[in-house]
Amino acid sequence: MAKRVKIIVADETEEKDNVTYKKNVVISIVSLATQEINGVASISRKSVSVIRSALSKNINRGIIVDFEKNLVHIDVFVNVKFGYSVKDVAFRVQENIKSSVESMTEFKVDSVNVHVVGVTFNDVDSDFVS
Repeated sequence: MAKRVKIIVADETEEKDNVTYKKNVVISIVSLATQEINGVASISRKSVSVIRSALSKNINRGIIVDFEKNLVHIDVFVNVKFGYSVKDVAFRVQENIKSSVESMTEFKVDSVNVHVVGVTFNDVDSDFVS
């Protein structure tokens, strides 16, 4: 019979037979999944409000990840390249983030909120945040 594996967010101590994920692992997965989508110019750090960043401990690189048991709530702030449909780009970002996080971790994605905060008109502005 297979052993059950307990999933724990990395704030707790590590024990035998547990898989732990640091919050930065999920943030990195979200960042990479966002960058894979054509039409996304960059992930925007500047657009996250001061109030929102003060309330959330999990903000990093224009990405907010909140954990609730095995559920994940994700907010990502992006700039879209000129000429792409904002609606289509945002939908593809949502789909890619959901499938990437669920396939690479044991978390279930409850919501992915894509905040389009700007449009870039040339490739000079489209440097991804690393």
